[in-house]
Amino acid sequence: MKIEGIKNIVMVFLVAIGFVSCDDFLDRPTEDTYTIDSFYQNDDQLFQSVNPIYNSPWYDFQRGFMRIGEVMAGNLVFDGADGYTNFTLNSSDEQIANVSASLWAVNAYCNGVIQNVDLKSGASVTRKAKNTVKGEAMVWKAMSYFYLVRCFGAVPIIHDNATTIANNASATLKRNKIEDVYKYITLILKDAIKLLPEDNMTGRIDKYSAYGLLAKVYLTKSGYGMSGTRNESDLSEAAKYAKIVIEKSGRNLHPVYEEIFQLKGNFLDESLLAWHWTVGEQWTSQNSLQSDLSLSNFSDAVGSWGNYVYPTIDLQAAFGESADKLTRNYYDVRRKASMMMVGDTYDYFWTDKGGFTYNWDSSSDGIYGGSISFVSGTGANCAKHIVGRLADAKAQGYETLDGMHTPLSTHLLRLSDVYLIYAEAVLGNESATNDASALLAFNAVRARAQKGNHKDVTSVSFDDIYDERRLEFAFEGDRWYDLVRLHYYKPEMAKSIIVVQERGTWLGLDNFYLHNDNSGLDIQSHKVTGLTDEDFTIPFPEVDLSLNPGLMDDPISFDFGSIGYN
Repeated sequence: MKIEGIKNIVMVFLVAIGFVSCDDFLDRPTEDTYTIDSFYQNDDQLFQSVNPIYNSPWYDFQRGFMRIGEVMAGNLVFDGADGYTNFTLNSSDEQIANVSASLWAVNAYCNGVIQNVDLKSGASVTRKAKNTVKGEAMVWKAMSYFYLVRCFGAVPIIHDNATTIANNASATLKRNKIEDVYKYITLILKDAIKLLPEDNMTGRIDKYSAYGLLAKVYLTKSGYGMSGTRNESDLSEAAKYAKIVIEKSGRNLHPVYEEIFQLKGNFLDESLLAWHWTVGEQWTSQNSLQSDLSLSNFSDAVGSWGNYVYPTIDLQAAFGESADKLTRNYYDVRRKASMMMVGDTYDYFWTDKGGFTYNWDSSSDGIYGGSISFVSGTGANCAKHIVGRLADAKAQGYETLDGMHTPLSTHLLRLSDVYLIYAEAVLGNESATNDASALLAFNAVRARAQKGNHKDVTSVSFDDIYDERRLEFAFEGDRWYDLVRLHYYKPEMAKSIIVVQERGTWLGLDNFYLHNDNSGLDIQSHKVTGLTDEDFTIPFPEVDLSLNPGLMDDPISFDFGSIGYN
């Protein structure tokens, strides 16, 4: 967290970025000729001020989003020797610095928008626009703090950047207690709910986005400070807010799971909160995950180098799959939508070539002419976060891909998450539940995933829900935070899940896939050792510590009265 850099962050975001970046998905004009005092003069300008929070300040979080959310969780490997796979992270890690800077930039931007809506809005601006824009900024602010507290633990609560700067306090901020950070998030979201409309423009945050996130926050905080069980009041709140979304939002699960992660799924009703990216001249407005995750040369328009980024053996096993088999079971549609394995075919990739087959043929006389190298150590590569070739984008209504730029939305909170939050909150501290509404939510998620293979369950346990979450949200940057919240109240259980995960690679895959020779097949095992409770908190980056050594001090209580909260 570049605390000293907050001065620069807030000035840039208040004066510049709000006026030079506007997302295509919002269909709002960009302006570059305004000063801060002449902007905010009509509803369009108000919405334009909040548009960039849907992408640009989050950009540098993307790699950390995957490394923390998926690699640490045991779903993905970027580099078998890195600190995320092996829990040897330290403060010098570049991505930790990027994560911190990005999350604090989001908070600074949101604070600026909230302040300027009140101070700078012209007479023609409607109350609805003011409330909606402030509500959207509040939800994004809450989301940034939700990531901060689950990554770094106790962090400073910066409610107003301008006041922090005026008090010359940016280099002396103290961390606030974790329980206070969670309280702050819930208060911000409750304020947002009062302001947001039930229906907003396509792709934008609405009241139910805030309700859904609030449910997730309550479920997460229900275990903090507890031992063995969770706070019943928090669980009740999580169930209450999730139920509001389920019963009143009018949203439904999208029937075709894999479409959620294609360009056609950018603005589905199922998505309650998402980063919406665009391909344009401004760096940071784009989704760059395809470059890191997809097979090298997978696209004719987007650079990619993800040959050696691969799903773990452990995650494949969770889906009931294994790379030492030549046939796939296709029992659960989420597996193929999340990862490519030998034998998989995709009609939405390489549409100008008749589709893409993951066939492990890297030869020059193969169907890909040697342009694709199949070298994954686990016999799989990522399928989510991938657009593919330019023809694939055009087939779904998008005309441009470029360099490290795709316009594929990154879904952060989906309706299926709210369904599983509800089921888990109703289950609470019991070993299992047969509550009809909890079963209805749980079975709905499974039914979409398993299609004709599905049979409704009549009782559901914590393990059932926890395992389902891993499959439903594979590679969506969320699994690590499930482990963090489990560690809050059952630390030994959380550690035991990690230490048994197979994070290694297969030997002999080439001979097996190309020559049907399995004699050399063997797992080169790699498992986490020496895991400690401290490993569930990301260390502050060294740049933050050098600028504000007080971050190492014991956290203090936050004075909620100072910002008008009891």
